[in-house]
Amino acid sequence: MGFFQQLLQKETFNPGPLGIVINPFYIARRGLYKEMSRVGTQLSGRLLDVGCGTKPYKQLFQVNEYIGLEIDTTYNREKKDIDVFYDGTVFPFEDNSFDSLLCNQVLEHVFNPEEFLQQINRVLKVGGKGIITVPFAWDEHEQPYDYARYSSFGLKSLLEKNGFEVIELRKSVADLRVLTVLMNGYLYKKTVKYRFLRIFATILLMFPNNVIGSIIGLIMPRNEDLYLDNIVLFKKVKATK
Repeated sequence: MGFFQQLLQKETFNPGPLGIVINPFYIARRGLYKEMSRVGTQLSGRLLDVGCGTKPYKQLFQVNEYIGLEIDTTYNREKKDIDVFYDGTVFPFEDNSFDSLLCNQVLEHVFNPEEFLQQINRVLKVGGKGIITVPFAWDEHEQPYDYARYSSFGLKSLLEKNGFEVIELRKSVADLRVLTVLMNGYLYKKTVKYRFLRIFATILLMFPNNVIGSIIGLIMPRNEDLYLDNIVLFKKVKATK
């Protein structure tokens, strides 16, 4: 990966000062990265990243082995960070193969979540820990493969039904910044197809929204009922089969 590609990936998933200017989702990405970094120290040993994409959060995890799993598609085959491909149903690993597991912004794209969680349960050792993140207040994306939104209560119930115990549940951007992020999402969707219009909107509209949202986050109180993402640290307590 070249320098500019590395810079773009960094500013996309862990944006700094440059990201506030060029990344419409600066606040969302900063919030998610912050919460994941807080719980990421809990994972160790051999880790499976389910739906790994480009492994944008790999540096957060000090593990012995990091394996990325993705659905086998032509698009995914072009990526260089994926270690193992699968058919979208059965994970190609033996039972109890992993000490830790990461599933970042994937569950909302799974049509059969209980079957998916049963696969996570199967490959994770008893006592093994994992992190699942899913959006709560967010627009439809990666259409038509966007199937669900999970409240904190629904996500906890779903995990417990499938052999897991929730250790910690965190909520990112739980304040009025949600409104500025959703506004940028709207502007991005309406301009993304038009390069110069998108550049214009990013600099003159979305960048100021990032600044306003950042200020709001400093002065306004939290609201735990309205937030962008769930970040859940869980542990396997029993096998489901």
